[in-house]
Amino acid sequence: MTRPPYKASSSASSTKRPAFLHLLCAAAIFSLLVFGIQSSLFTGTRKLGINKEEIRILSDFQSTVQQCVASKGLGLTAHIIDHCKLILKFPEGTNSTWYNEQFKIFEPLEYSYDVCEAILLWEQYRNMTTVLTREYLDARPDGWLEYAAKRIAQLGADKCYNRSLCEEHLSLLLPAKPPFHPRQFERCAVVGNSGDLLKTEFGREIDSHDAVIRDNEAPVNEKYAKYVGLKRDFRLVVRGAARNMVPILNGSAVFWSSAGSPIRHSMIMDDEVLIIKSLTHRTFNAMIKSIPNPVYLFQGIVLRRGAKGTGMKSIELALSMCDIVDIYGFTVDPGYTEWTRYFSTPRKGHNPLQGRAYYQLLECLGVIRIHSPMRAKRKQDWSDVPSRETISRAHAAALRLKRGQNDQAGGLGQFDSCKVWGNPDGSGPISGSPDMSIVRKHSNYSKWEVMPFESLRKEAQDYYKQMQGVTLYKMDGNKLEDLVCVRHSLKSEA
Repeated sequence: MTRPPYKASSSASSTKRPAFLHLLCAAAIFSLLVFGIQSSLFTGTRKLGINKEEIRILSDFQSTVQQCVASKGLGLTAHIIDHCKLILKFPEGTNSTWYNEQFKIFEPLEYSYDVCEAILLWEQYRNMTTVLTREYLDARPDGWLEYAAKRIAQLGADKCYNRSLCEEHLSLLLPAKPPFHPRQFERCAVVGNSGDLLKTEFGREIDSHDAVIRDNEAPVNEKYAKYVGLKRDFRLVVRGAARNMVPILNGSAVFWSSAGSPIRHSMIMDDEVLIIKSLTHRTFNAMIKSIPNPVYLFQGIVLRRGAKGTGMKSIELALSMCDIVDIYGFTVDPGYTEWTRYFSTPRKGHNPLQGRAYYQLLECLGVIRIHSPMRAKRKQDWSDVPSRETISRAHAAALRLKRGQNDQAGGLGQFDSCKVWGNPDGSGPISGSPDMSIVRKHSNYSKWEVMPFESLRKEAQDYYKQMQGVTLYKMDGNKLEDLVCVRHSLKSEA
């Protein structure tokens, strides 16, 4: 029997149409997914292409640093891990003499560093102010209530609930705005206190600098003139050294004669600026009121770096106002066994190997130039240190790479790191108080605070204009983005 031809029912037909629509939708979604993946891959490739260029620049810079360490490191070697990280190693057989009581170990013979972070930090210091000012406290949200209290010893409270009382403590050494400016000096010498200075005669060379920075109670007299020089411009002081400052400052001054020998002349060294490293307190305030010297408070930041001590803070201070920073009297040569000072008996000091490695890294990053006994025996050649142009390229690459990693837009250019902005309403008072001694009232200690813009060297004026009159201050911690930025008007007074 012949069957009739098959005829689809209306219900079967209606079932087939939705299935077709589902397939069509699935195909559309798949196409969109493929397009999205392709777009993502294309964008990722573009980003990777940009990063490749930054990585190439930084890798080349790492190679330059490696060559510099090989040439100037006196046995240290640099081992590159990637475009940012490297390890500095001491030669086999180096005597590790410093014992870490906390971890019960001797100093290791190798140290890891992130060159990208280091170059970002230290190039930032070239653009910053390292002296505490009234405008910083005014601009910072917790400036007067909380931060000011941290800089005053013997306050009796953890916060400045009484602002007038806190201002009374700080007014002696609190300028309205920065007394010193980036690139104010071309060449600066930072003179440490190491006994290694007695193995050299750097005195005349140190005094040839535009400014000389010294630490704590380090004496400057004819006894040590040929070793440490006679020039006295800045002195970074920890509060424990306050009781020794007056005899040092009021002692006899010494000058070089035309024949090249030191001669004594009795006078008060009222031009030597004191920068207090940590806190101000009653002992310091009483001293400040009786001396003519300018005195300011270092806006010190605790950073977890590879070296410690007042010497490192002196380098930070110098870098914030000098183009070239030469260091003397830092123990950076092989064979160090104990911390000696050129004017006193040996005593327990800092971790020498870690410090030596970090200072060598800083030299090969173009931050400092090291002068020491072993280096004095050969001609100093800085051609193996990266040029300013090379450093600038590496800094720009590290900054772009960091902003890419943090997904930052980078719309503010050179002010991208400003977390807080301030706009001072006036110049404000110079530092001082009504009960100062006659000596201080009639001294020229305020000259730094009222310095005319036209008296700055051209490089400092140009920098000020390039920064659009903005002053940068570091906030607490390691974050490069945590800056307080204060904008001044571009007028004739700096």
